[in-house]
Amino acid sequence: MDYLWWKHGVIYQIYPRSFQDSDGDGIGDLQGVIDRLDYLNDGTERSLGVDAIWFSPTFPSPMADFGYDVSDYEDVHPDFGDLATMDRLIAEAHKRGIRVILDFVPNHSSSQHPWFIESRSSKDSPKRDWYVWRDAKAEGSPPNNWLAAFGGPAWEWDQKTQQYYLHSFLVEQPDLNWRNPEVEARMHDVLRFWMKRGVDGFRIDVMDRVIKDPDLRDNPPEPDRRWVRFGQAFLQRHVYDQNWPEVIDAVREIRNVVDEFPERMTVGEVFGPPENIVRYYGGDDLDGLHLAFNFPFVRIWNDRWTAENVRRHVDAFEAALPSDGWPNHVFGNHDVDRFISRVNGDGRGRERARVAALMLLTLRGTPFVYYGEEIGMENVAIPEDMLQDPARKYGRGRDQERTPMQWSRDGGFTSGAPWLPYGDLSRNVDDERGDPASLLSLYRRIIWFRRSSDALRFGAYAPVDGLPAGLYAYTRIDGAGRLLTVLNFTNDPISFELPASLRVTGTIIGTHDLAAPSQAITLAGNEGRLLRLE
Repeated sequence: MDYLWWKHGVIYQIYPRSFQDSDGDGIGDLQGVIDRLDYLNDGTERSLGVDAIWFSPTFPSPMADFGYDVSDYEDVHPDFGDLATMDRLIAEAHKRGIRVILDFVPNHSSSQHPWFIESRSSKDSPKRDWYVWRDAKAEGSPPNNWLAAFGGPAWEWDQKTQQYYLHSFLVEQPDLNWRNPEVEARMHDVLRFWMKRGVDGFRIDVMDRVIKDPDLRDNPPEPDRRWVRFGQAFLQRHVYDQNWPEVIDAVREIRNVVDEFPERMTVGEVFGPPENIVRYYGGDDLDGLHLAFNFPFVRIWNDRWTAENVRRHVDAFEAALPSDGWPNHVFGNHDVDRFISRVNGDGRGRERARVAALMLLTLRGTPFVYYGEEIGMENVAIPEDMLQDPARKYGRGRDQERTPMQWSRDGGFTSGAPWLPYGDLSRNVDDERGDPASLLSLYRRIIWFRRSSDALRFGAYAPVDGLPAGLYAYTRIDGAGRLLTVLNFTNDPISFELPASLRVTGTIIGTHDLAAPSQAITLAGNEGRLLRLE
């Protein structure tokens, strides 16, 4: 079967400020990533073995939202380097068989982008319609009740031109008007600019927001109050400013541009139940995004880390996918608490991280690994005077999951003072690399086995029924390759007998010590095994 890197490989997310600093200013940079590429994949099993790296935004930006407020889509922020450094990084990554994915931010720009500066200069500006401007209501209030993701109204009054502009996030992030063909065409040119430089794909930020209701109708209130704890924006259902049906047309046009270049890919940040997420694939023609993020596991907390709940999410996504659609799974990113911190209510988060690793890397689909996940990094308590995330003004900040990569017992990220403090440096690459029982070693073993296993890369997924509660098991089968993953999500040992149809011939990888193959299995609490079947 043909190998497609974005389907069958492992994608590793790098938050560029936090991965490696090369010049001692305390901020990670592209040269630092170049210096660490051999850690990611040097062609041997000493390395992690990933197939692609995805960078959070590296574009010039005032950093109101740490790069998600772009002031120039076709350059590199000086904190990270320059275009020449990016070109060198792409070349060095490709030498090692590593693809490069950039974070594309199409919904909004920075308020300091020349486009917006020109747009707000006058109502007659040629770029006025590049953004969403509207008159106030008769009494002077905003055009509708939409709420920004970080809190407060999604509209900001501009005194000079006497209109409101739309901002789905910070006031410094005005929304682009994708209903204007000039905007759409210019953003397509941005994609071409980077693909001509060798970029292999794009993670598309909040793709589900780029097209809104043309009538700007009020959003209805959110009756499910469970979501309000995540922020003021969850006081309403985002019916008219998110997942508008016409957004799929914009997705298809992006896909047409990306398809001008061979072996490129897109993965979209979209939200909603599986039936909404899979719309972004473009239906059975698969002419939309190559992948749309499947996010349930980034919302997993202590009480939801159960075999039954996890299987339900996997099976629901598999069932919703269009014909030949490809799944993906992710446990963490730059916007959510680190996985261990979310499931550590009883102090057993590190045990669960081993189960999560085995599951993530053996399920059907593309796994995404957030930097530091492979060594068990956790949230870091940031002193008040060191907090930097602007979102903290509106609710939960995100600094805690963006702290520097822990390379050694003395940090190893920078020779200077890091932009955010380190976490627990007893968890570091140097120590875990040499420990065969470490989480890093487990990740390496699974990833390198996966690279050689047609069953894991291509094989069909089928859950196994009839096992005791607390267990989640599934087969991955491709031709003669037959594998079984069994996972214990409880803290207690579970003994069970596999059916004769699943004849075990060997134990490949385990979160604990390897056991002799047998139909009668006892899994310790929070233990998982990858087994070979007859």
